[in-house]
Amino acid sequence: MKLYSWNVNGFRAVLNKGFWDWFHQADADVVGLQEIKATPDQLADQDRQASGYLDYWNPSQTKKGYSGVSCFTKVKPLDVGLELPHERFHGEGRVIRLEFPDFHFFNIYFPNGQMSPERLDYKLGFYDAFLEHAQDLRRSKPIVVCGDFNTAHKEIDLKNPKANSDTSGFLPIERAWIDSFIAAGYVDTFRIFTALPDQYTWWTYRYGARSRNAGWRIDYFFVSEELKPAVRRAWIEPDVQGSDHCPVGLELEL
Repeated sequence: MKLYSWNVNGFRAVLNKGFWDWFHQADADVVGLQEIKATPDQLADQDRQASGYLDYWNPSQTKKGYSGVSCFTKVKPLDVGLELPHERFHGEGRVIRLEFPDFHFFNIYFPNGQMSPERLDYKLGFYDAFLEHAQDLRRSKPIVVCGDFNTAHKEIDLKNPKANSDTSGFLPIERAWIDSFIAAGYVDTFRIFTALPDQYTWWTYRYGARSRNAGWRIDYFFVSEELKPAVRRAWIEPDVQGSDHCPVGLELEL
């Protein structure tokens, strides 16, 4: 199976920047999008649906034009879930879970903690609630999770680690959660294949950051370790434009 994840930073905006050209060229089995900032009824049928794919949407209910995730899949899921079990984290449109025969697939737009201490607390609570839920489901079958985690794990994963050591997205407490996630038995698939620096998935629109490749790697595919033998490749597509993030991919042989 060929899987993709992309924070499009506004689905309606990316439609005018070659999204469908990229989508059809990618020829993925499953595509998870984050930060769609739209509801299905705001989209024309040809922009909401893709031939040969089922589509699932979880837009934000709490604020219009904010957050939201969607999935396109060639494979009909056995089950679909749109929230974490904890009600505190309902309504912002951050989760789609598709159950396939061989694994649970999570497409998640994890919260950003930069706005306030309260939002950082919300982000950390969301992380914990997700891991608890994933571990419960993992008792029945393995886990694949993709999306914008809004945290760079190690110094190699952003251009200016020292300058951002006090910034949410690279705080010790956020990085420690990713450590604990990995310790619980989840694998950063991209790092199976390369330890090279300067591999990023997000660049601020300011300061010509993308042209200088001054970015952060905050978009990931993780798999629970029992799926690691099935991972054939994992990659980043930094040349794909249209958003301040780029797509990331994973191929599994099941």
